[in-house]
Amino acid sequence: VQLQASGGGSGQVGDSLRLSCVASGLTFSAYTIAWFRQAPGQEREFVAGIRSSGGHRYYADSVKGRFTVSRDNAENTLALLMNSLRPEDTAVYYCAAGRGVILSSLRTERAYTYWGQGTLVTVSS
Repeated sequence: VQLQASGGGSGQVGDSLRLSCVASGLTFSAYTIAWFRQAPGQEREFVAGIRSSGGHRYYADSVKGRFTVSRDNAENTLALLMNSLRPEDTAVYYCAAGRGVILSSLRTERAYTYWGQGTLVTVSS
């Protein structure tokens, strides 16, 4: 199983960036997929998640209204559109896949079995 994240880069406050994650080696449509991020010196935190069918999406309060998570099961891809970027969005972003994820665990790392390598997003003021 491999999750390959890409699309990170540098931006300024208010800019937009789009992250992508391509999955292989798993039945992508059967998995809940999520984005997590880890800022320097901080623990990794949940950003956004989307259920296998794409019908339910979940966001951290800090990104709600600015970020949009989506998936294409035909292409085995996950995306995160990040608008109105802030300096506090600076982090390494990881995509993760989990099967049978219950709602109470969806925002926790332990719910996800497979992880991508991360892509760095830097936002400057």
